[in-house]
Amino acid sequence: MKVGDIKFQTIWIKPENPSVIQIIDQRKLPFKFVIEDIASVEEMFIAIKDMHLRGAPLIGAAGAFGMYLAVIEKDTKTKTSEYYQEVAQYLVSSRPTAVNLEYSVNRILSRLLETKDHDRQKRAALTEALAIVGEELENCRRIGEYGQNLIQQISQTKNGETVNILTHCNAGWLACIDYGTATSPIYFAHDKGIKLHVWVDETRPRNQGARLTAWELGQHGVPHTVIADNTGGHLMQHGMVDMVIVGSDRTTVTGDVANKIGTYLKALAAKDNNVPFYVALPSSTFDWNLTDGVNQIPVEERDASEIRFVEGIEGASVKIVDTLPKNSPALNLGFDVTPARLITGLITERGICKASRESILTLFPEKKV
Repeated sequence: MKVGDIKFQTIWIKPENPSVIQIIDQRKLPFKFVIEDIASVEEMFIAIKDMHLRGAPLIGAAGAFGMYLAVIEKDTKTKTSEYYQEVAQYLVSSRPTAVNLEYSVNRILSRLLETKDHDRQKRAALTEALAIVGEELENCRRIGEYGQNLIQQISQTKNGETVNILTHCNAGWLACIDYGTATSPIYFAHDKGIKLHVWVDETRPRNQGARLTAWELGQHGVPHTVIADNTGGHLMQHGMVDMVIVGSDRTTVTGDVANKIGTYLKALAAKDNNVPFYVALPSSTFDWNLTDGVNQIPVEERDASEIRFVEGIEGASVKIVDTLPKNSPALNLGFDVTPARLITGLITERGICKASRESILTLFPEKKV
């Protein structure tokens, strides 16, 4: 995707220093566009945990690069397999819900344990991390190709009139390497000339929809409108939403989906109003070991300060404002789980399937046990 006239991905190796990873600091958007240097495991842990970067595919790539940094910063005289295993556990603990993180970190770890030669470990970690980046980018591109067909079908039934799409949180290119998951079909359809409009949930408490998705769509010229989180149901009741597309942080083999808190409520409203509800995700977001999302997927509880304080810009200054009564406590759960029964379909890099074990494993037969 482009920012202005410059093409960006969300994470890359600093051209003049291969020991440094660079990211777009999403905390600063949309007020400032800031590139952050990450040069250690600890800095990568903080970047993931404190959401300098976020989004399941991007978190996975960041974890992989974190393991690469572990090889670089480790004293070659004292390196041990236990060290790399400890680093892997440390990085995975930064965001427990998104399964991509664990998948990518363990994938690098397995390569590191194949040899004790430091130079080979460094090459292997870098090669595998770049492979993960490339795979996630291609996955999102394919999701866009498959998903645009759904939008085109609705456009045809409406005789070319505008297709209204509702999305929640940010499952755009900022959350991935490029294209996005939920937004990829939108970008493909828009670029194909299909008339569409996106309802963008603000997505409290961190406002990833209002701050990130709206910024993204604006950069690409996609018509959109930011709405309060609780507006979607009303719009569906009045025929103003043709489909919902969201992303996922972890999806069970039976089709239950963990996504940003509030997704479940959108799915309930969509079901009640016969609005198609789709989840776009790459295969790296499936947890092939879980069958009951509500009871098995760990839901991250984040600091209550994210609910208490909001950030905005006044003139040239970015200000943080306290919005709650001084003595009122707050509960900040990062995710909820949408049961498979509420989901119309899953859009993956291998095609579109129902949210069921049988349908999912038809697309991914190698995961059958």
